[in-house]
Amino acid sequence: MELPGSPECRVFSIQSHVVRGYVGNKAASFPLQVLGFEVDTVNSVQFSNHTGYNHWKGQVLNAEELQELYEGLKLNGVTRYDYVLTGYNRDASFLARVVDIIQELKRQNPHLVYVCDPVLGDKWNGEGSMYVPEELLPVYRDLVVPVANIITPNQFEAELLTGLKIRTKMEAVQVMDKLHSLGPDTVVITSSELPASRGADYLVTLGSQRKVDAQGRIHTQRISLELPRVEAVFVGTGDLFAAMLLAWTHHHPNDFKLACEKTVSAMHHILQRTICSAKALAGPGVKPTYAQLEIRMVQSRKDIESPELVVTGADL
Repeated sequence: MELPGSPECRVFSIQSHVVRGYVGNKAASFPLQVLGFEVDTVNSVQFSNHTGYNHWKGQVLNAEELQELYEGLKLNGVTRYDYVLTGYNRDASFLARVVDIIQELKRQNPHLVYVCDPVLGDKWNGEGSMYVPEELLPVYRDLVVPVANIITPNQFEAELLTGLKIRTKMEAVQVMDKLHSLGPDTVVITSSELPASRGADYLVTLGSQRKVDAQGRIHTQRISLELPRVEAVFVGTGDLFAAMLLAWTHHHPNDFKLACEKTVSAMHHILQRTICSAKALAGPGVKPTYAQLEIRMVQSRKDIESPELVVTGADL
């Protein structure tokens, strides 16, 4: 991706870490490295595996420990970053400290882009529920989202952050506009419950990007993408999506639609490979386990690096 002699592009990623499997930094680092980025990771937790398994053990990093790691980087003069990436977090004080660090990094590099996956919850069978403490919602809405440049909520998270519901494409536009008004120039709703034009077997992803021209006029591009559903519960896909969107918006700064098409197409290839492998491991008629459903990351290197486009974005 990078031309010989071109300056490195460095990402500061503050996310969870697992020994086994692919969530958080384990899901984000490999695709970013494959796509030409240097990745410096802070592990907000270190667990044996993700918490969907029957058992898990590990440690949690607190706000003071995060600050200590950051201070070490500062003492060595190595805190110039092009991107910051954050995902799942359960602690309000840790999240507030992340915001302080991002603001300091943005003062050092005003062009820094902060990509935030505001992990709050999701919908199952039409019912939404939060899987982080409710006290995190105002922290995300009032502190985190305003300093973000790119956010990747699902429909439930977008509705929580705006206080609005998405039942139609028009309402989706209103929600994305409200999210823009909070701060981010780029909003991608990674999954929605809107009906797809291609039928119930497809999932709708929505994107909106605002740019200001030389005359100060705001131009908004809105797109929708439909990808085939995969009937399985994967963990780490949101972390993977945010990382690839970061990469492809960087490599295609003037083509938001193509960046989204590459991100969603790569996701499709990776999840298809993962579910096929998981079903083969489980055997006929047996539901795959979480261990069998771990993302086939290394096996998908070529799809990450150069995804065949199977999803085409349409204007919204």
